[in-house]
This record gives sequence, C-alpha cells and structure tokens, in this order.
Amino acid sequence: MVAEGYVWVATDGVGSFIDRFSREELEDMQGVVSVRPRVKYTTSEVRNFTARFRARFRRDYPEVDDEHVVRDEPTVMRLWSYDTAWAIAAAADVAAPGAVQPTPQRRTALTDLDRVGVSATGAALLKAVLDTSFDGMAGKFTLVDGQLQVAAYEVVNIVGRGARTVGLWTAPDSTKALKLKHILWPGDTLSTPKGWTPASQNGGNPVLRVAVPVKHGFKQFVDADPENSSRFTGYCIDVFDEVMRSLAYPVVYNYVPFPNSSDAYDMLVDLVRQGEADAVVGDVTITASRMDKGVDFTMPFTESGWAMVVAVREDAGASCMWVFLQPLTTSLWLASLAFFCFTGFVVWVIEHRVNPEFRGTPSQQFGLIFYFAFSTLVFSHKEKLESNLSRLVVIVWVFVVLILTSSYTASLTSMLTVQKLQPTVTDVRELQRWGHNIGHQEGTFIKPLLVKMGFDERRMKKYSTVEEYADALSRGSANGGVDAMFDEIPYLKLFLSQYCDGYMMVGPVYKTDGFGFVFPRGSPMVSDVSREILRLAEGEKMARIEKAWFGEPDAGACRSSSSAAAVGSSNLSFRSFGGLFLITGVVSILMLLLYLATFAYRERDELRAAEAEAKAEAASGSGSRSASVRRMRAWLQHYDRKDLKSPTFKTWNDDSLRNGSEFAGRTPRWNAESPRNGTPIAGEEEHAMGGRSPLSVYISSEMNTSSPPEGTPVSVMGESFEQRVEGAAASEMGRSPASQVQ
Repeated sequence: MVAEGYVWVATDGVGSFIDRFSREELEDMQGVVSVRPRVKYTTSEVRNFTARFRARFRRDYPEVDDEHVVRDEPTVMRLWSYDTAWAIAAAADVAAPGAVQPTPQRRTALTDLDRVGVSATGAALLKAVLDTSFDGMAGKFTLVDGQLQVAAYEVVNIVGRGARTVGLWTAPDSTKALKLKHILWPGDTLSTPKGWTPASQNGGNPVLRVAVPVKHGFKQFVDADPENSSRFTGYCIDVFDEVMRSLAYPVVYNYVPFPNSSDAYDMLVDLVRQGEADAVVGDVTITASRMDKGVDFTMPFTESGWAMVVAVREDAGASCMWVFLQPLTTSLWLASLAFFCFTGFVVWVIEHRVNPEFRGTPSQQFGLIFYFAFSTLVFSHKEKLESNLSRLVVIVWVFVVLILTSSYTASLTSMLTVQKLQPTVTDVRELQRWGHNIGHQEGTFIKPLLVKMGFDERRMKKYSTVEEYADALSRGSANGGVDAMFDEIPYLKLFLSQYCDGYMMVGPVYKTDGFGFVFPRGSPMVSDVSREILRLAEGEKMARIEKAWFGEPDAGACRSSSSAAAVGSSNLSFRSFGGLFLITGVVSILMLLLYLATFAYRERDELRAAEAEAKAEAASGSGSRSASVRRMRAWLQHYDRKDLKSPTFKTWNDDSLRNGSEFAGRTPRWNAESPRNGTPIAGEEEHAMGGRSPLSVYISSEMNTSSPPEGTPVSVMGESFEQRVEGAAASEMGRSPASQVQ
C-alpha cells in the first residue's frame, strides 16, 4: 500500500520525530506527507544553544558515540524541553519558596513514592507555570488549558533520509487552500494520485467485470444476449450506465452475461462474494438473506413491494331483478325503514289531539303513520300540520330524505349504466382455502415467502413472460392455469400496461426494498453509486429512462387494488349517513319529549281527574286490572280526546256557536258507504264542541221545521233518530244525550 497510486498523510506525531527514525524506517516511508511545528533553527539563540549542548554532552558522556545519539541539527523536542525547564525555573522565582513537609510516620512499610515529600507551594508553582509566557527557543511559549500552543506548522514530505518542507500551515488560516510545492508521492511519482479506483478492488485490474442475468422474459428491465457480448440493453443497464458517467472518477467496466442466473438470482449474488464478478447489474431485489452473503447493495432504484394480479369478470348484478336493492346495504335499508316509522309516529303523537286529519279509527290512524312518513319520499304528503314541533321534525326529516334519495338515485344509475368488473379472487386466504393454483416468476425470491405463508408448493407454477402470465390467468386453475400471479410491483405494472382490460392488481402490497446493484462487501463504490442514484431520481433523467422503456405512465389506464376497493364499496352503507340519522333522531326525540312535557303540564288537572276516576273504579272492585294499568289506561283515554283548547277546535267552536243559525234548514251529510244507516261521517262527528253538538242542533231544527206525513208517529221517530245521533256525539264528548238536548 506504499506503491504508486496511494497517499499517506500523517499527523505531527510522525513529523516531529522524523529525526529519530532509522534509515530503514525512512526507506519504507518515502512519499509520506506529514506536519510538524515550525521552528526557526537559524537564530543566534538556537545556534548558541546547539553549540553549548554538544560541548556539555561530550564532557559528561565521552564514551557515547555522537554519531548515533546526537544529531547535528537541533530537534523540536530538544527545544521544547529546554523551554519547559526555563518556564519552570521562571515560575519558581515567582512562587514563594516553601519547605517540603515531612512524610508522616506510619507503622506499615512505605514505598519509595510514599517517602517523597509534598511541597507546600505546589499549587502556587503550578499556577505560575500556567501563567508563564515568553519567547523561547522553539518560539512563543504559551500554555492554554495546559497545552502548549503552536503558532504554525510545516508541511513536510519524507524524501531520502529526511523531510523536505513543501508548505506552511497556520492555525488561524486553516480554512484557506494551502499552496504546496511539488510532492514526491509513493512510487516516486510527481503525479497527484486519484485516490481509490475500481482497479484497487480486483487485484489491480482496471476493468470491472459486471455480471448481467440472462432473462427469458421481462426484457424491458434487462436484456443480455449470451451469443453477443456487446449487446446489453434494458432499464437497469441504462440506469447503471448513467450512474457510472456521473461518478467523480472514471470507471471502466465490461458486462458479462450469466445464462444460468435466471433460475436463481441467489447464485448470481454469490458470484460477487466468490470473486468471479466485481458487480451485478440487473433486476436483483434487495433482501436480507442476500445481504448476508457477504455483499453490499446500493440504494434501490425502483419501486418496492410485491402483490398479486388476478383476472376480472363482469359483474352480473346489473341484470338481476333485485338490482334496485343493491345501492343500499342491508343495515341502511333497515335503518331507513326504522326512521320512517319513528318519524311518522312522532308526528302522529304531536298532531293527534290538535289536528282532525290525524284522527279516526285505530286502523286509519295506524295507516296514516306509515302513509305520512313514506309519502315524504316523493314529497306528496298533503296533511296540514298544526304544531310547530311536528313541522320542525318534518323539515329535518325531509332534508334527510332528499339526501338519501339523491344518493340512492346516483348509485343505482351508476350500477345500471357503468360496466362493473369484479376480481375473481380478492383475498389470499381464499386461494389457500380452495386450493387454487398460483404462479410466480422464475428465479424470484417470492417462492419461499409463499411457502412460508402456507401455500402448497405443488400448487405453484413458474412463468417467464407477460404472455405466459396472461395465458395462465385466463385459463384458471380448472383448465391448468392459475387463479393468481404473485410478483414484484415493477413486473406487475409492466404486465398491466400490456394486458389492462382483463386483469387487476388486488390484495395487500408486501414490502421489499426494490432493485439494487450488487458490489463486494466494503466497496467504496456502494456509497458513491447510491449517492448518484438519489441524484438521478431527483432529476429528470430517471423519468426519461422509465418513459423510454415502459412508456408514458397513465394512472387511469389500468385497474389496481384501489379500483377494486371502489367496486367493492359501490353500495351505500349506514356509516355514510350515520350523521344524518343522528340529527333527525335527536330532533325527533327532543320534540317528542318537549310535547309530552307540555301535555303533562297543561293537562295536569284532567290527568289527576282521570287518575282519581281510575282509583275510584278500582276501589269499587269492578274489573281485575291493577291500579297502574288503570291509571295508564285513563291517561291514554284522555290523550285520545280532542284538545278543545287548541286554536284549531277552539276557532271552529266559537264560529259555530256565534253563527248557529247556519245550521237551520240544512240536512245532515251521511256516509253512504257506512254499513250503519243513520251514522254521521267522521268529519261531521268532529263538529261536536263544548257541551252541545252542532250536529244535534241542526238536525233538531230541520226535524222541527218539517211536517211529517199524516199518520206518522212524529214524536217516536224524532226521538229515536235524535237520540241515536246525540248518543254518538255524546260518546265522543263524554257527555249524556239528555244534557246535549238541553
């Protein structure tokens, strides 16, 4: 690693001790670049110190060979040592001299270190040393945080038996570019090395061997011709070529086809680990098991994940005779029916005592509840509402009905006019439950994952081309094909771009890391190539490459799992209208409670009277009902009566009494369809007001003004007829016929 093409840069720990290295050590370090503190050796002080040092050393150690121990030139460490001794001596003059404290006597034996005394002025001496600053032999002597500060460094190049200064570096100007002299690099070359090159990873061979799989299908991704070594095309090839051109250093490579790699891509990855290939370029998916083979993958350059594609069939629901039920789910149908009945009931409860149109026989009132509620579907309700509470309930309900009918109409129209396609299989568990055949691409890593999911390996079939995919899916398991094809997202998108009409991507997308390039473990090219892949994806070049091989992407051209979900959720559910039902339900309940509270407060005297009557009846022993049942029955009987205090009946009663002469000379109206002759119609029965029946008034007047034929028992006929009519009115008003005649 000290040959040509390599660079060694060492710290000052090497540059400061170059004079201590032997000749053999310097021979191995030729071309190394290092730094050392800058010292001016030509000053008079340094020369004087050098001469005195040599003389003193020879006098004290005459037996030592000066050639091996003392060099001719002074070193940085010698000058620093002299400056340090001078700093301590100067600090000792500043600090007050103090005696050495005696060592305390102990019973146990002491070490030599324990016998050393402790200076009483140690702290003062240390502070004086740290504060000392002067111009020494090696330059300015200054300590900062206990460290000697160096003003400048020399950049040296080890050449021959020493070091040659090639530049100067000062700490304050560290951000500026250094101007260096020519450096003799390892290998005795003056050309600046380019650093790491691909040739350094394959034994110095400057040409990389790039393995390319030979595929039988999906050649849009990679197409290698084993008979023509110069013909390599495909999406993966174009991406790799563009990345190599974008690197900061030149890379020379040759593509090498591997015909047997399509059956198992794991074998292709092993070629890099075994040294038979320097890289792998192709549709190789990044998996954890392949990374454990002693290789490194770059960043992925394709979309990740794998899923399944199934055939689709036309939805036969549009031709069903019950298609009108499909726009709404069962829960929404039941909820709508319940709210229709509940709304009609609330309106009837509020309007029954004050509105003549909500009165009648029990069957009529029961039918009116359903008729009024369901007539709001077509907004044909004609009943006039008298209470503001019921009007508010109906307003909110009509708004809900408007939205519900509009949504129903839109959904039904879509079902009858738009062609619906349903996938033949929608769930992986369905394939496992019925034992259907499934397919996958040859050489894919998905097969062991399918086995791990519980699929029978005997039901798996491998295919190579998009044409084989389409043929197998169209035939199905019953005819020797498959019902689902599992593959990675890029392959499935390519398949759907060519066979869009009859197939659909459904089910979940299982995550993977996409396609990546393979390099040896620890290769510096991995980070460089990954960085260029990201830059390529962020720009327009990647999009142009994809367009060249796969065409212009069209999001609406083919169906996917999202469209399949839309087909499955075309009918409206209760969750979609839960907020509307909540609003109308809350309003109806509040209005009902408000009406019942108002009724109980306004009719409190009548309710007490009815309750007292029920208690009296219970005390008399008539009937076998309990007191609570009698009380409830009395309340309901009172509720069933007309509210004579309401503006509707009160206005009618006042006008009838004030203009009572209107009834003179008028004949009563009879219900011709009634099975009972002489029974007034329901509308005339509703005229009974106060203590007198208007019906009995005008009947009596007409009977008195008409002369019966001769021989007819007038008194008997008049009495019988009048009693029958007044008896019907009295049963409604709770009064006796005799009081009405009076």
